[in-house]
Amino acid sequence: MTDIISLLLPFFGLILIGYIAAKATKQPAEALGWLNTFIIYAALPALFFKLVSRTPVEDLARIDFIATDLAATYSIFIALFVIGRYLRKSRMDESTIQAFAGAYGNIGYMGPGLALIAFGDEAAVPVALIVCLENAMHFIVAPAMMAAAGDDDRSRSQIAADIIRKVALHPFILSTAAGFLAAALQFEQPSALRQFVDYLAQAAAPCALFAMGVTLALRPLKRIPPEIGYIVPAKLIAHPLVVYGALTLVGGFDPIWVYAAVLLAALPTATNVFVIGQQYHVWQERASATILIATALSVVTVSVFLIAIKSGFLPA
Repeated sequence: MTDIISLLLPFFGLILIGYIAAKATKQPAEALGWLNTFIIYAALPALFFKLVSRTPVEDLARIDFIATDLAATYSIFIALFVIGRYLRKSRMDESTIQAFAGAYGNIGYMGPGLALIAFGDEAAVPVALIVCLENAMHFIVAPAMMAAAGDDDRSRSQIAADIIRKVALHPFILSTAAGFLAAALQFEQPSALRQFVDYLAQAAAPCALFAMGVTLALRPLKRIPPEIGYIVPAKLIAHPLVVYGALTLVGGFDPIWVYAAVLLAALPTATNVFVIGQQYHVWQERASATILIATALSVVTVSVFLIAIKSGFLPA
């Protein structure tokens, strides 16, 4: 238990510090802009490049792993969409945001640092693959679903061009692609470049978690939507269990890869879900509440999953 506390305290502690700092200083939301820019365009891309470029290229070609993980994640998405659309009779655009709230985890901000400390450098490749390919899939599904719902009045060619641009030019995906290329070419990085990338990568987790705490503080909880009663358990409990079951059923994966995927699936709802809702003016306040509540409860649920993994209760 002490090991788990030692593992989790730096991460959730940084979120708490960011939350307290935002409440105490009362800085405007715009003040976070440059820190987010640094995280998204410098620190996290450096981390992904570092992880991938220093990995044997044969370990990067596990299409079966990422396909299984995506299938498990989108089974949660489809289930929540069906519940929202056909059982609760929500509009298609609202059902889409609800589905993302239960399937789109905070894998970019929280995933890499937590997985690497929990499982070591062997978790680097599965984490990079999941973060980049899940994000790419979400960038495709979100505008496609909103267009189908009638919330996007652009032409199909404009929507397709926007999807391609977001996927091809996203800094996470570009940095991972550069890492793939460096690994394939067995590029020997000069000492100065290696130190520079390491320096940036070390800043990724602390800055991202602090910024997440600030973001949560700037989104007051005005009301608790009833949908949270099934969305949050789906995200924090069902999603990691489904990922674990799918990867175990398919088999043939390194246990560290399975555990890294389960840990990333157990992370709370991503702040990007609020961004998507804000972009299309759908379910914004309720998405914010879902993120806040899921993040708070994830302190307990992520701890439980780590204990289950470390104790051997979830054998891979």
